[in-house]
Amino acid sequence: MRPKISVIIPAFNEERSLPLVLNDLPQSTLHEIIVVDNASTDGTARVAQENGARVVREDRRGYGSACLRGIQALSDPDIVVFLDADYSDFPEEIDQLTQPIIDGERDFVLGSRMILKESRAALLPQARYGNRLAASLIRLFFNHRFTDLGPFRAIRYDALKAIGMRDINFGWTVEMQIKAVKRKLRILEIPVRYRDRVGVSKITGTVEGTLKAGTKIIYTIFKYLIT
Repeated sequence: MRPKISVIIPAFNEERSLPLVLNDLPQSTLHEIIVVDNASTDGTARVAQENGARVVREDRRGYGSACLRGIQALSDPDIVVFLDADYSDFPEEIDQLTQPIIDGERDFVLGSRMILKESRAALLPQARYGNRLAASLIRLFFNHRFTDLGPFRAIRYDALKAIGMRDINFGWTVEMQIKAVKRKLRILEIPVRYRDRVGVSKITGTVEGTLKAGTKIIYTIFKYLIT
């Protein structure tokens, strides 16, 4: 029997890009698609429902908050995939992320945007620099080599529950990676394609967002170094 795969898509004001994401997912092979409407003020919830997703709402703003709400809404899957709503990733590559878990070879698979030259080029300079810095610190302090903090990732559901995610905003991705290392999960990083997102990024698209995200990521790394 094929494992049940659930997809969680945090979304804040992504009515333009979200239908593209949902239409590129192989919906017939998935257990469920949960779009977490993170207090959007546009038609995000409507277009999600119209394109085959189940919508839950999280009024507390923050990427981590939306992901946590999505986890609460899961219907007993085997594998959980996290995917952004901005259409910067290629949703059809979900099979590449989940197959190593289905085969029993890995617990956590991270899609890296930093391996392929054309994918790196689509990242804003501040995002490339931030990823390199964070990856270098994780390697120094936790002795594991990552190249990216990419949001497109797959993890066994029981492993996700075991690591106990808590971050409510910008530290979410790095928290998962550090906890996966500390829990000795079988981790694999694979190259994924990446492109310019639809619209402007709420994080790296602004100076304020970049500074807040960078500060929180560094804080999270040091937090788990000493706890």
